[in-house]
Amino acid sequence: MGLQKRVAVTLPAGPLLEQTIARLQWAQDNGFPDAWFSDSGAPDSLTQVAAIAHHTENIRIGVAVTPVYTRSPAVLAASANVLAQVLPGRFVMGLGSSSQTIMGQWNGIALDKPLTRVKETTVMVRAMLRGEKSDFDLDTLYSRGYRQAPLENPPPVYVGALRPKMIEMAAEFGDGVIFNLWPCSALPKMMEHVKIGAERAGKDWQDVEVVNRAMVLATDDKARGRDLFRAAFAPYYATPVYNKFLAWAGYGDVADTITEGWATKDREKTTGALTDDLIDEIAIIGTEAEIQDRIRADAAGGVHTHIIAPIAASPEDVERTFTAFTAGNFSFDKE
Repeated sequence: MGLQKRVAVTLPAGPLLEQTIARLQWAQDNGFPDAWFSDSGAPDSLTQVAAIAHHTENIRIGVAVTPVYTRSPAVLAASANVLAQVLPGRFVMGLGSSSQTIMGQWNGIALDKPLTRVKETTVMVRAMLRGEKSDFDLDTLYSRGYRQAPLENPPPVYVGALRPKMIEMAAEFGDGVIFNLWPCSALPKMMEHVKIGAERAGKDWQDVEVVNRAMVLATDDKARGRDLFRAAFAPYYATPVYNKFLAWAGYGDVADTITEGWATKDREKTTGALTDDLIDEIAIIGTEAEIQDRIRADAAGGVHTHIIAPIAASPEDVERTFTAFTAGNFSFDKE
């Protein structure tokens, strides 16, 4: 049978909790099976999941992703314990390293040994959710004697990943893998590393769910959509995490130009490095039919769950983008 193919709305919907509740209820009413939070700052996503859970009936809620540096494994496991109780069988904990900007500049925390830190946090959180007494003296983390009551159905733990070692680790130690901001040409080799990691753990790689946050805009004006993407995401690719990923994906010259532009505060050079062709590889911009076909193509390439994240635009653009993926307007099997 294989894993279910799913589309999701992205959360939060704005700075106010009522905005997120409204989007969540709209998504449920319109047949979306999933809603996934991002987690970069206020309002705090794990707190929001607890706050909005009673407004849901059947939708699955995930977090893509909570940084492993800002909360200890015991705190993450304790939070996931509560969320699994308020959303039994419908909560996914997503963990990841985040970026130098969010960790270093916002939180004053060094992004040290991200691969090791994410792996060790994943191992510890999963053990704690099973009710095991902690006995860890690892490279980056330590915990002895912590135990919480085991859950009958502990939530799965997914891991955010971009490059080979992290993807393989995510598939090996996590229950699922979360992707973000990749060019189309990179997906096949990203999926190869999912297979490697899964097989290392003795898993069937087809049982490892792949979640992707897709940057999408339904529009008749592609040029405007590309400009919106440039403005929003050129700074992402200036951070070391995403810059190295872009180079690994086959765009080393673009990565170098972005780094040079960012260092000299040359905004035009930084944003201009993202050509129309490259943006069309990464973002999903076009008419309803075009963006629907691209999501189907990503599904054929191995992505199971597609988080529809409208590129920064007007409320009307956001509504049009989400509406293209309601149950009444979209299916993975093109009619």
